[in-house]
Amino acid sequence: MKIRLWSIGCFALAVLFAASTLWGWDFRGFDPAHFPYLIEDHPIQPAGYAFAIWGLIIPWLVVSTGFGLLRRFTDEDWQEMRPWLAATLALGALWIPVAKVSPLLATGLIWGMLVSSLRTLFRVGDTDRWLQQGPIAILSGWLTAAACVATGVLLGGYGLPPTPVALLMLAVALGITVVTQYRLHRAPEYGTTVIWALLAIIVSNWMPVNAAVNLLCLIGIITILSVRATDTE
Repeated sequence: MKIRLWSIGCFALAVLFAASTLWGWDFRGFDPAHFPYLIEDHPIQPAGYAFAIWGLIIPWLVVSTGFGLLRRFTDEDWQEMRPWLAATLALGALWIPVAKVSPLLATGLIWGMLVSSLRTLFRVGDTDRWLQQGPIAILSGWLTAAACVATGVLLGGYGLPPTPVALLMLAVALGITVVTQYRLHRAPEYGTTVIWALLAIIVSNWMPVNAAVNLLCLIGIITILSVRATDTE
């Protein structure tokens, strides 16, 4: 019975998560009015096109959990990751409403999403790679970048110098990515998604050039690819 409930719960929460993004379609980031200092273009923010990845993540999660409900309803291989996935989706469904009113709470929430999504990723089973592991790996990769971006924007909004903050949070993101990808020895989608975010940060800092931020992003990309070369799949 418990396995069945987790199957149903994950699908329902995935649909709720998708609905929350549709409801918040006009969300364009934290409201500058919530900060004492206004920073128009924080150097840690990726170019806008990068956020289109949600158009891949959200439907894939709905399809994944729907497949799990219909075809892997009581499958033990899917069960271990489901409680953590449910937690991630529940937090995700709350994120946009919270972000509209409190960047501080939203930043804490996205770190919670990152932790639960990584716990999910480490517990995915060996079957149905593209329906079980794939969407969770991409979600975790994006959350790794997004949590650090949100923190950087938050710190900048409270008066910390933008470029040093960007470098600090990029270093944190790269540390999480390298450790995670090395320990996983699978799920190349995770590191690839972080690279997607890093490339978008380079694009955002191209004109005018922020050499320090772009150099760290390039070093990060090379490092992630090098770690990826040690993976087993």
